[in-house]
Amino acid sequence: MHTSQKTRFDTRIPKDQKDLFQQAAELGGFKTLSEFVIYSAKVQAEIIVKKHESIVTSKKDAKIFFDAIINPPAANNELKKAASSYNKRVAIK
Repeated sequence: MHTSQKTRFDTRIPKDQKDLFQQAAELGGFKTLSEFVIYSAKVQAEIIVKKHESIVTSKKDAKIFFDAIINPPAANNELKKAASSYNKRVAIK
C-alpha cells in the first residue's frame, strides 16, 4: 500500500473570507473547510500549470515552425521526385 507523505500548510485569512469559504464548503457538500480549500486550490493549480505548459509548448512549436520556414532543409530525393511528378501532371500544355 502506497502512502503519500503529508505536510502542513497554515495560513491566516480575514474572517469574511473564511466565512465565505465555509459557506461554499457546506453548499458544495465538502466534509470540512480544509477539504474544500485543498480541492479548490488543487483545481486552480492544475488550470494554471496546464495553461503555462501549453504556452511553453506553443512557443517551442512556433520556434520550430518558423525555423523550418526561414531555414528549410534541403530537398531529399523523394521530395525532388514528387515535385517532378507533380510538375509533369499539372504542366500547362
